[in-house]
Amino acid sequence: MGVRLMVVDDHRLLAEALASALKLRGHRVLAAAAPSAGAADLVVSRAPEVCLLGTATPAEPGAFDPVVRIKRERPQVAVVVLGPVPSPLGIAAAFAAGASGYVRHNERIEGVERAMMKARAGEAAVDPQLLQGAFTELLNPAAQPDDEGARLLQLLTPREVEVLVRVAEGRTRD
Repeated sequence: MGVRLMVVDDHRLLAEALASALKLRGHRVLAAAAPSAGAADLVVSRAPEVCLLGTATPAEPGAFDPVVRIKRERPQVAVVVLGPVPSPLGIAAAFAAGASGYVRHNERIEGVERAMMKARAGEAAVDPQLLQGAFTELLNPAAQPDDEGARLLQLLTPREVEVLVRVAEGRTRD
């Protein structure tokens, strides 16, 4: 028997396409929606077994507030986050909010379906390679800096860096 689910994503076209593909695979899609102030309300009122919740910005503060609300009001709903290749903090934030899984946007439909089934069964639904990459980055942060400042610093010439350092130190002349 298929999974009773809802699909909520920042991109309505993606939500509707994913919902259609999952219907064709025998699942019962209760709704496909774009997130708005009412998306969490809709999930709470319909009480699906699984909610596929897309986000374009998993590292943004508040990105997983809907997950917190859904899990608080309907703890039996398994929420699987659909997102871009995340930072380790994004994955951690999703699970801390109560998500049951994390699936990258570039995953095939079979991977999404596997994640839904695992989440419905109460298992963590996350690709082991994704977890391995997250742990590697968390344990070796210098190996993969994700700091925007460091990236921008690479764009400056040595002289521009020197001037910037002097300005930061409060020196305007030699």
